Amino acid sequence: MDVANDIVAGKDAFSRFFSEQFPALVRYLRSHGASDEDAQDIAQESLFKLTRYREQPENVLRFLLYRIATNGLRDAHRSMMAAKGANLVNFDASNIDIPCESLQPEERAEHHQELARIRDIINRLPQRRREIYLLNRIDGMSYTEIAKHCDISVKAVEKHIGKALSTLRKELAHT
Repeated sequence: MDVANDIVAGKDAFSRFFSEQFPALVRYLRSHGASDEDAQDIAQESLFKLTRYREQPENVLRFLLYRIATNGLRDAHRSMMAAKGANLVNFDASNIDIPCESLQPEERAEHHQELARIRDIINRLPQRRREIYLLNRIDGMSYTEIAKHCDISVKAVEKHIGKALSTLRKELAHT
C-alpha cells in the first residue's frame, strides 16, 4: 500500500511541477523568439519529454526542462530556416541562458569558462571542419544529412568529425 501511495504522491508532485513551470516556460520561449502558439507547443512537448525523468529532484527537472525546451526551440528555428533555404550553422549560443539553481556561483563560473574554452577551440577549427562538426553536434544532423547538405561523401564527414574531436581532446588536455 505504501508503494501505491508513493506512486500517487510522485504523480501529484510531477503534476504540480508541470502546472507551476508551464507559464514560465512559455514566457521563456517567447522571450527567445517563439510565437505564442509555437511557445505553447514546444512547452507542452518539452514537459512530455521530461516525464521520463520524473524521479529526479525538482532542481534537476527544471534544468532538464529548460534544456529540452531550448533544444525544441532550436529545432523549430532550424526547420523554419531550412524551409527558407538558409544556412543552418549558428554557434552563437551566448544569448541563451538556462536557469540552473543546482550549481553554486563558483561552479557556474567554471562551467562558463569551460564552455568559452570549448567555443574558442571550435571557432579556431578550419571553416569546413567547424561547419560539419556544428551541423552534427549543434544542429543534430546525421552524417548522411550533412553529406547531402555539403555535397560531400559520408566518409569525408566522418573524417572531419574525427579530426574535430581529436583537436578538441588535444586542446582540452593541454589546459
